[in-house]
Amino acid sequence: MTMLPGSRKWGVASGRSVLEGEPYLVVHSRTWQMLHLLADGEFHSGEVLAGQLGVSRASVCNALADVASHGVELQRIRGRGYRLARPWQRLERDEIVSCLAHDAGQFDIEVVPQAASSNTLLLQRARLEAAGGGALNGSVLAVELQTAGRGRVGRTWHSTLGGTLTFSLLWRFDCGLNALSGLSLAVGVAIARALNSFGAQGVLLKWPNDILTPQGKLGGVLIETQGDMLGPSTVVIGIGLNCYLPPNLTRQIDQPASALDEVCRNMPTRNQLLAALLRELANVLRQFAQDGFAVWRAEWEQYHIYRDRTVKLRMADGSTVSGIARGISDIGELCLETEQGVRRFNSGEVGVAA
Repeated sequence: MTMLPGSRKWGVASGRSVLEGEPYLVVHSRTWQMLHLLADGEFHSGEVLAGQLGVSRASVCNALADVASHGVELQRIRGRGYRLARPWQRLERDEIVSCLAHDAGQFDIEVVPQAASSNTLLLQRARLEAAGGGALNGSVLAVELQTAGRGRVGRTWHSTLGGTLTFSLLWRFDCGLNALSGLSLAVGVAIARALNSFGAQGVLLKWPNDILTPQGKLGGVLIETQGDMLGPSTVVIGIGLNCYLPPNLTRQIDQPASALDEVCRNMPTRNQLLAALLRELANVLRQFAQDGFAVWRAEWEQYHIYRDRTVKLRMADGSTVSGIARGISDIGELCLETEQGVRRFNSGEVGVAA
């Protein structure tokens, strides 16, 4: 679907995003109409669906033919019709605003059915600032189905309709990019706080930006920046969280994964979850602008999955460094106790040493 700045229309899929400029797999508008009618998780006959939309039964069949390729679990039973394997809790802007209550004024929230990458789209909107059309501070873009989600170091973020929460938040700082060290870790603290408010058990953080549970990866953070070293600067914070993991999504993930419905005592709707995340993020980002990461250091270390464990850090050039994880510095560097003494690192991929 082609989305223009400020658009909230769920329109016809074209196969290419004008803003993002790259082709990607899209869901046709007729298919979105069908999915809305099926959102309750009940069976709907092809005849009834066709009548509701004023199309032929063949059109219904064609519109739903390849939804599995988008992570949608659809059951088809002769004589009963179609139903989603699980009811779809749709993201609704008005409900998110209602959950935010008096905090809603801090955000400009938009929900779109699909986009290649919410981060990419928000970054491009931010670049329009010079022409007077840039995204506002606190702009939020939540995507029902992200077709080309990105993680760190070029990884793909897999999502499925209703099973994941994927969104991006744009935030502007007066400081320069060099003052944003540790921001992804502060964001991790905000996420942990929001999840704990719903009784999530065993939330852990992996340096520099993964959210985990003992069962596996729960979500991740991707922060992208614009600006100068001396300021001002703009960041787009992309967050993806697994709400539940259908089998067809689990098969696509190349590492142990977990989902909120496995660890939450009080499982929120995705609208409630997004509101809680935004509230905590705003609180953390405002204080980060004043005090930097140091004030969050002790809280982050409470969740550190590798604290005092022997780990291996893989660097961008392919080399590795082994040592004992001794926490993080005031600017978010990973501190490793190595044979050469304690060393600090500001990038790399960390894992348990073999």
